[in-house]
Amino acid sequence: MAVYAVVAAVSITAATVFSFQSASAGNDLRAALTVIAPAGVGGGWDSFAREQQQAMRGAGIVNNVQVVNIPGAGGTIGLSTFSTMHGQANTIMATGAVMLGGIALNDSPVDLSDTRPIARIAEDYNALVVSADAPYDSMEDLIAAWSEDPDGIVWTGGSAGSIDHLIIAQLALDQDLPASEITFIPKSGGGEAIQTLLAGTTDVAVTGYNEVEDQIAAGRVKALAVSSPERLEGVDIPTLSELGYAVDLVNWRGLLAPPGITDEEFAELEAIVAETRESAEWQESLQRNRWEDSFLTGPELLEFIDEDQARTTALIEELGL
Repeated sequence: MAVYAVVAAVSITAATVFSFQSASAGNDLRAALTVIAPAGVGGGWDSFAREQQQAMRGAGIVNNVQVVNIPGAGGTIGLSTFSTMHGQANTIMATGAVMLGGIALNDSPVDLSDTRPIARIAEDYNALVVSADAPYDSMEDLIAAWSEDPDGIVWTGGSAGSIDHLIIAQLALDQDLPASEITFIPKSGGGEAIQTLLAGTTDVAVTGYNEVEDQIAAGRVKALAVSSPERLEGVDIPTLSELGYAVDLVNWRGLLAPPGITDEEFAELEAIVAETRESAEWQESLQRNRWEDSFLTGPELLEFIDEDQARTTALIEELGL
C-alpha cells in the first residue's frame, strides 16, 4: 500500500503541480483556493467538493475556486498526496466516513492526524432497497430470509469497507449474524449497484438515498428502510432505528487543511468554511441533495474523528477485511 501510494502520489502530483502552485501563490486565501476531491469525477466526494466550489463562488467568499480529483483506495491516495502539501494553505481536501474506512482497510500509513481537520459539514443517509419484484416487502421479511441463510443474500453497494458495507456489517452484528460471512459485491457507485439489483445478480443494495430516489419514485426498486435517525422530510420510508435496528452509521463529509500552515491561515480557512456553510447557496445545496447540516469544528471535531475511526476500524475487523 505504501509503495502504491507513493507511486500514485508522484504521478498525480506531477500532473497537477501547476494547478496547486497556481492556487497557492500569494497569501490571500480568498483570492484562490483549490479543493481536492479524493475520488473520481461524479462520485460523492466530487459532488460535495463542487457544491462547495459553487457556494464559495456564488456567495463571493472566494474569488477563484478549482476542484482537483485524486481518486483511489477509499480516498487514501488523495490523503497521502495531501499530507505532503506542507504549508500550502490555499489547498484543502474533502474527507469523511468513507476515508476512515479506506484508512482501516488499506492499513494506510497516513491518517487524518497528519492533516488539520477544519470541519464536519454535512451528512447524507443510505437507503436499503430491493428490486420491485423481490419477495421482501419489509425489513422484517429481509431479516427473516437473511437469518435462515446468512451467506445466501447477496448485498451490493460501494467499495469494500465503504459506508454501505459498514452499515450491512452493523446490521449483521445487531442480528447476531457473522459479519465475516456477508456476501457483498462492491461497485464503484450507487448507479452501478442498482444495475446489478435490476439485473437480478444481487438481492439488496445499500446506497445513498439521493442516488436511488428517482428509481424508487419510478417504482423500479422498493425501499425497505433508510439509515437516518429520523424520517427524511417528505419521504415515507421508515428508518432502521424506528424499526428497532441498532444501526447508526452516517456518511458524513468535511474538509481538511494541510499540515504546516500557520494558526492565522487555519483560522482564515475556518472562517471561509463557516461563511460558506451559512450562505444561501450552500443551504440550497443541502436541500437539493437531501444532505443534513452537521457542522462541527474545534476539539469536538477531533474527538468525533477519533471515535469514528475507532468504530470504523472495529467494523472492518468484524468483516474480516
